[in-house]
Amino acid sequence: MTTRMIFAGFGGQGVMLMGQIISLASMIEGKNVTWMPSYGPEMRGGTANCTVVVSDEPVASPVTDKAEVVVAMNIPSLLKFEPYVVENGYLFLNQSVIDRESKRNDINVLKIPCNEIADEIGNLKVANMVMLGAVVGATNVVSTESIFKAIEKKLSGGKTALIEVNKQAIMRGYELAKK
Repeated sequence: MTTRMIFAGFGGQGVMLMGQIISLASMIEGKNVTWMPSYGPEMRGGTANCTVVVSDEPVASPVTDKAEVVVAMNIPSLLKFEPYVVENGYLFLNQSVIDRESKRNDINVLKIPCNEIADEIGNLKVANMVMLGAVVGATNVVSTESIFKAIEKKLSGGKTALIEVNKQAIMRGYELAKK
């Protein structure tokens, strides 16, 4: 099975990290994976997106114009990538920032209040992990156990203090998507 994913938002919203963690979790599970970043004119504040392809088979190309999963962390990302979602695919919207409805009725739309949940947890920087948890909860593309292992690998060294708050954010998003 192949799952194509696009994570998109403003630079600084952690979309690249979401893609890297789900890619690493996929590798931990022995799956084939590609991760391809795309940056706008600025690292912080400009647009940023990445494409992740997870498969049981070798992945021929990281480039896609169709995706089973699209994550839009802001309105420009929704406008650009909503057409990429395949029929019956998933569109995840950061409800904290996006005040618009999807124009499609042939896809699954999940609105996740990422910023509010991150604020409740006590760290606004984990809004991306709330969304990542929702993606895992709705799609089961990887297990939470693999996501946690990937977080531990990615946040090594001086960032180990952030592991628990990131895990908490992932679980909050996961539980919200499971409802």
